[in-house]
Amino acid sequence: QCQAKGQPVLVGTTSIENSELISNLLAKAKLEHQVLNAKQHEREAHIVAEAGRPGVITIATNMAGRGTDIVLGGNPEAAIHAVHMDEKLSESEKEARAAQLKAEWQQRHDAVLAAGGLHIIGTERHESRRVDNQLRGRSGRQGDPGSSRFYLSLDDQLLRIFSGERVSAIMARLNMPEGEAIEHSMVTRAIENAQRKVEGRNFDIRKQLLEFDDVSNDQRKVIYEQRNELLEAVDVGATIQAMRHDVLNSIIATHIPPGSVEEQWDIPSLEKNLAEETGLTLPIAQWLEENPDLHEETLRERVVEIADSNYAEKEVLASAENMRNFERSVMLQSLDNHWREHLAALDHLRQGIHLRSYAQKNPKQEYKREAFELFESLLNTVKSEVTRVTMLVQVRSREELEAEAVEPVAEVSNVQYQHADYDEALANPSAEEAALLASGQPVVREGVKVGRNDPCPCGSGKKYKNCHGALS
Repeated sequence: QCQAKGQPVLVGTTSIENSELISNLLAKAKLEHQVLNAKQHEREAHIVAEAGRPGVITIATNMAGRGTDIVLGGNPEAAIHAVHMDEKLSESEKEARAAQLKAEWQQRHDAVLAAGGLHIIGTERHESRRVDNQLRGRSGRQGDPGSSRFYLSLDDQLLRIFSGERVSAIMARLNMPEGEAIEHSMVTRAIENAQRKVEGRNFDIRKQLLEFDDVSNDQRKVIYEQRNELLEAVDVGATIQAMRHDVLNSIIATHIPPGSVEEQWDIPSLEKNLAEETGLTLPIAQWLEENPDLHEETLRERVVEIADSNYAEKEVLASAENMRNFERSVMLQSLDNHWREHLAALDHLRQGIHLRSYAQKNPKQEYKREAFELFESLLNTVKSEVTRVTMLVQVRSREELEAEAVEPVAEVSNVQYQHADYDEALANPSAEEAALLASGQPVVREGVKVGRNDPCPCGSGKKYKNCHGALS
């Protein structure tokens, strides 16, 4: 009817699939139309420009043609611009042609106004009322006339999920025939209630995501603040020393619990742990035998003093400037590596944290608690790694490096590689090899060929390339 009286129509859909389905139905009805579904980017501007012409039917999704106005009668600007850019026409001809195009557009514009302006047809309601209002707002812009009408089915996804059972029950009691048009305020209210439910659900999802992101964002601020301080600081020696003292105190507290008696001290494990983490070989058991009055606090002070003295000797050999650069590099590398691992751990934690609700626990509170524990573990790991690397690094004097650089040259210069049987083996091949060479046939390997990724025939369980294949 709209096309017959010259009224342009805009059909709104929720998806590209629905727009193509309606396009097929209109094609079967032999109604000319244009499809605007954000897939035809090159023709999109042209389709929007022509959507306001009399009798034109345009099918569009909510993502297509966004940010553009549909001018009643069509948009003459593109045609007028093409006339002005035509070099074959003179200025007078361009002006005459532009005036003619404007007059033709004015006739079409008046015809569309007389027909009632742009008519909007909504094939289904969107999950958000805002999108529906935007579709309605396509018509009646800037004082122009226009109309809109939505057509829905009780089988539409929005009604089926949120209000389908209630409305269907009412329709069944009223004994409404199949395909009967229903126009009632109750249906409109049911649709609005369903949209409110969807909007509330989407809002809760966004709110939950924001609360989860706030946890990692707070941790990110702390990490990047420390990182910026490292980059701007001239001397990080005090920070390294504080980390070293914290790590030593933690190691000692692990094997010598505070307030415990000497029988509860695990001295062998303490000596082993200190040697692994700091490279210090300390006879703590001998100290306790020589000085029975040595208690926990004095022992801690003695270990820390020896560690500081050992590190100071390295600084003297390497120079303070080299040590500061080395310390900054180690801290930045350790912080960056463990921060990336921490972000991956937070992602894994977020994926499964909702399962805590089955144990009657709040997933958000559990996520905050475990994320904080992971962050504390991150900081402690960085401290331990920085302390271990800086304490285990070997600093050598210039004389030692020069001596090592000279000695290998003297050894290699007196070495000769000889193989007495090499030339003889080439000169006297075996009878089988001579026969193969004479026949010109390729040498075939005996046995089954083993691929690089196959299990090694030796039975070790490793891949061939990592076992005997590495030798070849």
